[in-house]
Parts: sequence; structure tokens; C-alpha cells
Amino acid sequence: MRRVCWQCGNRTDDERRVRCDCGEPLWLDTDPESVPDSWPARVESMWDALPLLGLDQPEPPAGLPTAAGGTPLFRTESLDTEGVSVHVKHEGLNPTGSFKDRGTAFGVAEMVERGETRIGTVSHGNMAESVAAGAAAAGMDCTVLVPADIADERLAAIARYDPRLVRVDGDYGRLYYESLAVGRKAGVRFLNSDAPWRVAGQATTALEVLAQFHRRGDVNLDFSGAGRQSPAPDALVLPVSSGGHASGAWQAVRTLTAAGLLDSAPKLCFVQAAACAPIAEAFARGDDEVTAVEGGETIAYSIANADPPSGNRALAAARATGGAVVAVDDDAIERAGERFAGAGVAVEPASATTLAALSPLRERGALEDGDTAALVATGRGFGTGGAAVDADRVELSALGSLFE
Repeated sequence: MRRVCWQCGNRTDDERRVRCDCGEPLWLDTDPESVPDSWPARVESMWDALPLLGLDQPEPPAGLPTAAGGTPLFRTESLDTEGVSVHVKHEGLNPTGSFKDRGTAFGVAEMVERGETRIGTVSHGNMAESVAAGAAAAGMDCTVLVPADIADERLAAIARYDPRLVRVDGDYGRLYYESLAVGRKAGVRFLNSDAPWRVAGQATTALEVLAQFHRRGDVNLDFSGAGRQSPAPDALVLPVSSGGHASGAWQAVRTLTAAGLLDSAPKLCFVQAAACAPIAEAFARGDDEVTAVEGGETIAYSIANADPPSGNRALAAARATGGAVVAVDDDAIERAGERFAGAGVAVEPASATTLAALSPLRERGALEDGDTAALVATGRGFGTGGAAVDADRVELSALGSLFE
């Protein structure tokens, strides 16, 4: 699978490369001509939707990776806001409770196919739990790097899958970049937030939404004149943190449009918590590049990324599709979470931002009266691990000596 830079177009066959020489992240080089001529007859897992990305996809290994994706998309009239019809893509029903299982499943499958056995990630939340679970299912050696001050309940949730857990002193924000260099030397594939294989797996969220809209005729859409092309929601609304999931959505939309499966692409609309919103701030300024921020505390802690490694790509995705990036404060997030619960959907605060974003998206003109929006509820919230973790099982290390 060749990697290509979304920004400068440079390509590489180096399977270990994650970022281009220009500094931007790579993604897998998709081929619209390899996309099937028709939509899948069923979407029971991410593997049913993945052929729509036009890749030579790996075979899913037995066990947990086969269960990723295939989450429901449903109409929720009680969540309609200011004339916008709402549908919810419930990613909390993935095996470990978040969309992260999609990228993990693809990454694990590719590694199994190549005979690789050492996987790692940098995370103190949903991605850490997902990678640890995926590695356990595949019998892989797993290393999870977490900040030294990680909360005990988070540590316990990750530790139950028995990875090598390492608290790392120093600047946690730099771990993403430093882990790539250390992992390359040590032969550990770090499946971080915007690794090309993770982005490809996470692209299946958007692929599924679009396939599900195609298959359903009872969602307030006009499906007259059924043919190869398909209508889409007017907007796909996702929380954005590192920009990896946003990148996957853009890759999906670009590929399907080039393949001729879409009449028109949905607007990609992203939302951040106001306390830590570098991408939204760059969008509001009209900048082409995202500038790191200090970042404050927010209840949507899982998307509080002050220096997103794929921020520029997410920014470009919103602009290229006529979408927008907005920020919402904690009060709005709490109210949105209550509205989700009132509709019978339990989501984490990061997911609630999608509903809170509808009003500001209307104000910006990204959404209009009568539009249809698919909200991606990315997770049900970070799981609890039960018993406390034995301190002897958790290492404390400087990154440079990690694999010595």
C-alpha cells in the first residue's frame, strides 16, 4: 500500500513512513477505479464498507477485529435543531465503545498479514483501550505510552488487557512524534492517531454512513430514480481532536466522489471544545495552517488536543467540502448530552459536541433550514477497569530508554 501526502502529493513505498518530508501526515493511496460499481448489499461490519475506499485491503484476522464497525445509523426527530433533520451514527456500539476500534482493526489486520507482532500507541483514553484490546485478541506484544499523571481509573481500564503500560515523564504532547522515531528503531509499529492504516480504518465511519443512506428509503430523502449514484446527507458532523478521524472522512468522500458513487459530497463539519480549539480558531481566522494553543480544561477531555498532528488536513477537509469547524463551550456540551440521553443515546461529552454544534453551524451558513445532518457519536465514554492496578505492573520511563 503506497502512501501519499495529501498536501504536496509525494508518494512513498516505505511501509513505516507516517509523515511526509514536508511535515504533513501521509495517508494510503486510494484508487477510485478499484471502487466497486455498486454499493454493498449489507453493512454488518467495517469490512463490508472498506472496499468502497479503493484499497488492497488486508483480510481481517479472526476474533475482535471482525466485529469493528457495522454500527447503526438512525433517525432521531427529538434531536432536530433549527430546522435541521438529525440522524445519529452510534459508534459507542463498537467492541471497546468507540470509533477507534475501526482504525485498530485495520492496523492489526495489516500487521498480522505482514507477520508483525509488536504494536504500540500513545494515548490515555479510548485509543489506548482499543489498541490494547486489539493486540490481546491477536496475541501481539503491546506497548501503551501514557502521561505520568494519568488517572487511576483510566489506567485500570487499559491494564485489564495486559499491555506493557509505561508512564512517560516530560511533554506528553511530544510523545506522538518521538514515539515514531523510537518505535522505528525498536521494531514497534505505533498505531497513533493519524497513522495511514488507522485513518483508512476510520474512513469506514463515513463510508458506512453513506452506504446506509443509500440503502434506506425512509429517512426523509428522495431516492427516486435509483441508479449507481446515491444521495448523501447534507452534512456529516464529527468531533475533531488530532484530525485523524476527520481525515478518514475526507478520504472516504474524495474517493467515492471520484468513483462516481455520490451525486454530491456531504459537507464535512467538525467541532471542538471551546477551551481547546486550535482547528476551529484557525478556521475562524481564515488561516491555512493550525497553530498550537495552550489549551484549557474541558469536560470533552478526549478531544482536547492543543497541537493536532493532522490539524491542517482537517482544516482543508472542511474548506474543500463547504463545511466548517466550530467550537462549543462546556455548558452547551452538557445541554447536548442531556438531549442525547433524552433520546435514549448515552454518549461521552466529546460526542455531545456534534449536537451542540448545529446552532453555530447554522449561524455560519454551513447548514440551512431543511438540511439533513448525520452526527457521529464517536463513543459511549471511556470504560472503567474495576480493580486498581498493581503499581509494580506500571513502568515509569523516559522515552529515550524505553526499549533499551
